[in-house]
Amino acid sequence: MVNFLNNKQQVKQLLDEAFLKFNREEFIENDPISIPHSYTKLQDVEITALWTALLSWGQRKTIINKAKELFSLMDNQPYEFIMNASDDEMKTLSKFKHRTFQFDDTLAFIDFFKKYYTRNQSLEDLFLNEDESIRKGIEHFHEQFFSIATHLSRTKKHVPTPSKNSASKRLNMFLRWMVRTDEHGVDFGLWKKIDTKNLMIPLDIHVARVSTQLGLLTRKQSDWKAVEELTKNLRMYDAQDPIKYDFSLFGMGVLKEDF
Repeated sequence: MVNFLNNKQQVKQLLDEAFLKFNREEFIENDPISIPHSYTKLQDVEITALWTALLSWGQRKTIINKAKELFSLMDNQPYEFIMNASDDEMKTLSKFKHRTFQFDDTLAFIDFFKKYYTRNQSLEDLFLNEDESIRKGIEHFHEQFFSIATHLSRTKKHVPTPSKNSASKRLNMFLRWMVRTDEHGVDFGLWKKIDTKNLMIPLDIHVARVSTQLGLLTRKQSDWKAVEELTKNLRMYDAQDPIKYDFSLFGMGVLKEDF
């Protein structure tokens, strides 16, 4: 590994080159973002994006296959299914399991979506706050999810929150998908009320490892404090769109390139 720690310009060049390499249409096919890209209706995109993001632990290929399995049980019309499925049709979802995500968790998610969309058009408002804080937005979403959905306590482990110092990687990834937009078309940019500059980095082991090697992250624990540290440092390289470098860090980490 080249030592970039004392050369910020060299780090920026590396990040920018990697961003252009990985943020392209070809990225979509082998990434969980391919699931919501299969839909056009706003609510279908939101449902599949949020659910797929929250199922995103383990190998990407497995995540994609399990998400496809889940939404195929809804006839690939998740919004229509959630709002109108009969009790017998709901029972078909008992076939779906992903690691510790079980049928009871599926029912809680279904209950949340149905109750929420009965009165609202988009999930975006759940993440808004006067401080434009992503942390507060995620915490508000978490609070509302479990106040709306009928659920067992076990389901809480599937929806992270910074209030417990979680890095909340999966929700930060979901927010990147929904908020960011550029000419490459990987992220959707469907939500216009949240500013791209306020997004926080989706921190996983790959991103943490590369960021540490580049001197962008010193904190050892992959928690919300690490998210804040890394995001702050990325803003030095692009104040308006710091989370574009998620492509760079994740791409270099997953492919384990020699940089």
